[in-house]
Amino acid sequence: MKKKGDKSLPPISTASLPDVIFMILFFFMVSTTMRDQELLVRYRLPEATEVQKLEKKSLVSYIHIGQPTPVMQAKFGTAPRIQLNDSYRTTRDILDFVAGERDKLNEADRAQMTICLKADGGTKMGIITDVKQELRRANALKISYAASKTLGY
Repeated sequence: MKKKGDKSLPPISTASLPDVIFMILFFFMVSTTMRDQELLVRYRLPEATEVQKLEKKSLVSYIHIGQPTPVMQAKFGTAPRIQLNDSYRTTRDILDFVAGERDKLNEADRAQMTICLKADGGTKMGIITDVKQELRRANALKISYAASKTLGY
């Protein structure tokens, strides 16, 4: 005894496929952040055992210190440089940088502004001390140091 009729599967409806693709695209557009600045220095973060995450990253401004990237080494050499936002600067420019970053925040959050130093592990302490002295003159007293976490064995 055999059943009569075709045993093929019915075709899959693709009418909702554009809706699904649009929802996935919208999700990634909302959840992705654009890069704020392009790195012009190379750095390998020093290792630390006691690392804490910063709570409000919107209150953090970054100062990058390290050797210029290979593309920029032809123009600027291999000596460690300070990067503020998207350009190389000197320690004299830190005062204006801190004032500009402080102006971007609202009045209530200005006291909680933190400066994060992302310096290469092989950078001489002299340049970091100079940066810290300028931060002190700019009254930016909350400083954090970026580091990669180790297990501490």
